[in-house]
Amino acid sequence: MKSFLSRESILVIMLLAICFVSEAQKCRPSGMIRGKKSPSGQCNQEQDPDCCRPGKMYPTYTCSPAVSGNTHAYLTLNSFEAGGDGSLPSECDNKYHNDSTPIVALSTGWYKNGGRCHNNIKITANGRSVVAMVVDECDSTRGCDADHDYLPPCANNIIVASKAVWEGLHVSKENWGGLDITWNDA
Repeated sequence: MKSFLSRESILVIMLLAICFVSEAQKCRPSGMIRGKKSPSGQCNQEQDPDCCRPGKMYPTYTCSPAVSGNTHAYLTLNSFEAGGDGSLPSECDNKYHNDSTPIVALSTGWYKNGGRCHNNIKITANGRSVVAMVVDECDSTRGCDADHDYLPPCANNIIVASKAVWEGLHVSKENWGGLDITWNDA
C-alpha cells in the first residue's frame, strides 16, 4: 500500500503543529482598563511618573511569559517599606519589608496566586546575579484606582525590586528605575 504523505510532508505538518502550539502558549492581554483622573495628589509618582490618563485604555493580563532557566523580564524599582511608594503591605504576608533586603514583586502570572510567595528567584543583569525573595504581586489585572496609586496595571513581564536588588546588580543610582534582566527560580 502506498503512503499519501511523504516524509517531508509529515515533517512540515509536525513543524506547523509545533508552531501553532507555541503560538497558543503566548501570553496575550486578557482585557482592558480605562484610565481615570486621579484625585489631586493621589497618584504616587515616586518611582513611576506615568499616572493613568483619563480615557486611555490599558491592557490587563492574567498570565505572564513562560518561566525558563533564562526568563526575560523588565526590572523596576519600588519601596516595600511603610510609607514607601508601594503604599500597601506585601501580598504574601501583609507586612512591610526593609528596602535593604533583596525582595521583589512579580507580575500576576509569575506570582501564581501566591504560589511563589517567600520563594527565592535569581535575577541576572550586567554580568551579576542577585537572589531575592518574592513578597508581593505587581498586579497585572487591575490598576488606575486608589489601591494601585492611580498607576496603570503592571505589564506581564515585570519584576519590581527593592533597592538592595539594584545595589546587588551594581547598577549606578542614576540608572535605577528600569532594566532588562533575566531571571529563574532559585
